[in-house]
Amino acid sequence: MNAQDLRARWAGLAPREQAMVAAAAALVAIAILWWVAIGPALATLRTAESQHRVLDAQLQQMRRLQAQARAMQAQPKLGQDEAMRQLEAAIRQQLGVSARYSIAGDRVTLTLTNTPAQALAQWLSQVRTNARAIPGEAKLARNPAGGWDGSLVLTLPPR
Repeated sequence: MNAQDLRARWAGLAPREQAMVAAAAALVAIAILWWVAIGPALATLRTAESQHRVLDAQLQQMRRLQAQARAMQAQPKLGQDEAMRQLEAAIRQQLGVSARYSIAGDRVTLTLTNTPAQALAQWLSQVRTNARAIPGEAKLARNPAGGWDGSLVLTLPPR
């Protein structure tokens, strides 16, 4: 069917039928416009504020991590002997009898038995900052008493 046939068919419709067909076409056009352009834009607008809050929180976390990394980079280099002293002191102070350790070169293997979660978190933060020890392996499991059992391998700064 070509354009001329459509015009002829349109002219053959009664004015009331032409009005109804035009109204139906306008309704379909509005619905398509809504589904393609307006609806998605409104949905994005509705969720924009919550997404903005989430992204702001992520940005603040990244800035805190950046500041922490810069502070650690600014610290003077630490020898392995001093790092070992810091690590041993942290084990005695934070973990006490719940931890045993063995040293092999620049690697320290820590064995934990029923270590409280809070003490372990504080200890990890302290040795990361003070002894510059980097956790390399962790095989930890929560025990029924709520503590942590397992082993943790740390790498100390090179000599």
